[in-house]
Amino acid sequence: MFASGCDFIQHMCMSSLDEALALIARCGGTVRTGEALAAGIHARTLYALRDSGQLEQLARGLFRLAELPPPGDPDLAVIAAAVPKAVLCLISALAAHELTTQIPHTIQIAIPRTSRYPSLPGMPIKVFRFGEAAFDAGIERYDFDGGTIRVYGPEKTLADCFKFRGKLGLDPFLEGLASYRRRPKASMQRVLEFARIDRVDKAIRPYLQAKP
Repeated sequence: MFASGCDFIQHMCMSSLDEALALIARCGGTVRTGEALAAGIHARTLYALRDSGQLEQLARGLFRLAELPPPGDPDLAVIAAAVPKAVLCLISALAAHELTTQIPHTIQIAIPRTSRYPSLPGMPIKVFRFGEAAFDAGIERYDFDGGTIRVYGPEKTLADCFKFRGKLGLDPFLEGLASYRRRPKASMQRVLEFARIDRVDKAIRPYLQAKP
């Protein structure tokens, strides 16, 4: 993911390929076209570096230093870099927290309800729009081989899976809840707090109060 805090304004006059590579490396090794342009790296410089094999194009408008080790999960790496506001959610989040045996066929991500739909042609993603309160609650960081992406914590994920049971079915929630209950620090109260944000606290309460 493009690192925060990089002072691009100081590099507005950059022109050489070596300087462009150095700046991209200092800022994490991945760059979006818009960020490169703001840094003073011309689009033709990006394409020249791509054509010479020094950059690889991960997706439209997204480039990565070719010298970096290949990410263990390239799809997650692309999403993390191309859609930095995205949050892994629902079954994808259950999988990240090892609360499901399901293997998601798509990467499920949440974005704010007012955000533009991400343009990632060919990527196996399923996008869910969350309202402001539900989107901002319970975000954690998930480290994978090759990068970091945002993910909802296990309690928030359980509440979300219950909220979206009409689309997912109830099984992902029930399996996730059963796995979560076995954890030493499991907190049904914490799940209920997120369910309240999702406005499903009354409906979910009997499942949380039931004996395992």
